[in-house]
Amino acid sequence: MITLRHPWQITLVLIGALIPPLAVTLTERGAAGLKLLAAALAVSLIWDLIFTRARWQQPSWHSLPAALIVTVMTLPTLSLWQLALALSFGLVIGEQVFGGRGFGFLNAAAVTLAFLVFAFPGTALQEASPALGYATLPGLALLLAAGLVFWRVVVALALGLLVGLAMNAGTPPGVGLVLPAIFAVTFLVADPVASAATQAGRWLYGFAAGLLAALFTPLGMAEALVFAALLAGLAAPLIDDIVIRAQVGRRSARG
Repeated sequence: MITLRHPWQITLVLIGALIPPLAVTLTERGAAGLKLLAAALAVSLIWDLIFTRARWQQPSWHSLPAALIVTVMTLPTLSLWQLALALSFGLVIGEQVFGGRGFGFLNAAAVTLAFLVFAFPGTALQEASPALGYATLPGLALLLAAGLVFWRVVVALALGLLVGLAMNAGTPPGVGLVLPAIFAVTFLVADPVASAATQAGRWLYGFAAGLLAALFTPLGMAEALVFAALLAGLAAPLIDDIVIRAQVGRRSARG
């Protein structure tokens, strides 16, 4: 297990995990991808500076990973002003108003992507390729080692997704369908900020997120995982509360 003692170390680890999938994305898209990346980075840095200055804090750069995630999951044809508006909403409402990363309960990138889909009808997200899935695997291993992704959430989510898709399609989905989902699973649904905090809660949270993703799959796998991340994230505090109450009840019954 990698020990992270400072917030900036968390940001560096997240960025390091995102470099391989980002490289694949930029290779596939070329100049259009670079424009989206530059715009996303600029917006994230501006809001980070605004809020850290307002709180008399040093810049944290915690918003940079969200900018990279959004760049990977948006289409290269997306207008820069739409990206800027959606990312501003996601960073401010999903993260900064609560005090920054670690103080809120939703993933800022998931909020951004959901805003894009809802605010601009007809806007689709970028469907991940198998190459992106493979590129995500080293980052997933790094985040698991750093404790920034919990294996219980990943395993439970995979089970929930497999069960849900098998129920919908009648047969278990193949690797070609599951592999492209790894990026969104790693950086949206399995984000520890948005997921449950208790051990049992992580199993329930992950399984529920997988079932929700399977339910929304007709919208597209990318959209399905974004909505699953948001809904499961909203339910995570309730899941933890139920788990804690159940544990307290069992201890009281024994006593």
